[in-house]
Amino acid sequence: MTKLNRLLTLGCALVLFAGAAHAQGVAWEDLSDAQRQVLAGQAQHWKDLDPARQEQIARGAQRWLDMNGQDRAAARDRFQTWQSMTPEQRQAARDRYQQFRRLPPEQRQDIVDAYRRFQSLPPEQRSALRQRYRQLTPEQRQALRERRLQRQTLRQGGAGGAPPRPK
Repeated sequence: MTKLNRLLTLGCALVLFAGAAHAQGVAWEDLSDAQRQVLAGQAQHWKDLDPARQEQIARGAQRWLDMNGQDRAAARDRFQTWQSMTPEQRQAARDRYQQFRRLPPEQRQDIVDAYRRFQSLPPEQRSALRQRYRQLTPEQRQALRERRLQRQTLRQGGAGGAPPRPK
């Protein structure tokens, strides 16, 4: 066997071994005591879960353990909200999230900043803004989105904004 053939065989074996190791997921015994406690409800069917799902759930349990009490309360609230949604509402939320993830990083940051500004408003003001938005027609909402996008483009020094004013 030539040196090249041995290297190729070894490379293939390593790839296959790495794939097999990845496909094993996370053994219940390999979870920390704290993770097992958080995931106690999953213990009976843990071995039946898809390996990728085991890894996802184990990461989620670790994130939960790393949260403070306030963050956990917020996560519980979000979970209850999710549970109360219809399948159609959940799919719409997933679609909006995917749409958000496809945006350029600057646009995503603009949206996060706007959301934080909105959240920092007094509750009465947030409620009034929500009510005003609900009263807009779909066309007015679209025009509002377009104006906001145009302002963002101008702020970032991009093209597509209003033409410069004559002197």
